Amino acid sequence: MNSNFEKPIIELRKQIEDLEQLSKDNNLDLSSEIKKLQERLLTVEKSIYDNLSPWDRVQIARHKDRPTSLEYISHIFTDFIELHGDRLFGDDKAMIGGIASFNGLPVTVIGQQKGRNTKENIERNFGMPHPEGYRKALRLMKQAEKFNRPIITFIDTPGAYPGKESEERGISEAIARNLLEMAGLKVPLISIVIGEGASGGALGISVSNHIHMLENTWYSVISPEGAASILWKDSSKASKAAESLKITGNDLKELNVIDTLIPEVKGGAHNDLVTQAKSIALAIETSLKELLLLNPEELIEHRYSKFRSIGEVNELQETHH
Repeated sequence: MNSNFEKPIIELRKQIEDLEQLSKDNNLDLSSEIKKLQERLLTVEKSIYDNLSPWDRVQIARHKDRPTSLEYISHIFTDFIELHGDRLFGDDKAMIGGIASFNGLPVTVIGQQKGRNTKENIERNFGMPHPEGYRKALRLMKQAEKFNRPIITFIDTPGAYPGKESEERGISEAIARNLLEMAGLKVPLISIVIGEGASGGALGISVSNHIHMLENTWYSVISPEGAASILWKDSSKASKAAESLKITGNDLKELNVIDTLIPEVKGGAHNDLVTQAKSIALAIETSLKELLLLNPEELIEHRYSKFRSIGEVNELQETHH
């Protein structure tokens, strides 16, 4: 998927590749022309990526090559052991989790998982968990609490699965149970939005002490298309809805919803997984240094105060407007 705003960049890169190939095939010195195009490319990239609209960031968050939870886990943690099943119904491949080591510290890691191609996306249900996914996540969180392990969650979902079987197995109850239980967990909780953060599907694993977002991600009660369908009866107005919803990291930092906006590599995280993983690891390390100083009661109070302050900020905003 290439977004419209990326077309000038793609065209310039193609021109550079064509000139380099022409130079190689015909033994021509085209270095001057290539250099000019490279300088032009840098200028265009800076102009575009420094002025992205909320809808542009939504498109980057949905990029087909965007790193997944498992890819970040493999670069940030060591000795990851994936655990399966909710002990009630089955295993949900849209929600992954297990135990790992972070700089020598035992942790529990949970994440929503999309696929890399059509086959994988069908297997992973396009990153939309069923109730058993949230129950598996809660099982792992309670296990982490028992063994005093910090919990790190990766958010990347277009929403919990809304199908008939999901409703039959109690998706609303499963998410609500997670919200209740997470609020009272006695270990540090850290969440990172790495792609899409839609609705209760995202909130179901992100009632955390610290919430971080990558620069080109979104986190909202509803998708831009869903909001457009409700507000204007027209999903094609999703870009307008994205502006109104205040769903980007900059907006959510201002509204006190998130703690840190993690910068992305130029053009999006998919362009340099290793560098992006290091940035996320630094945010996790910084959070742990602060949260590990708190005792269980203080962690619960910290989490309560965080979400209470979000409500207060939004109430002030609504009053002001």
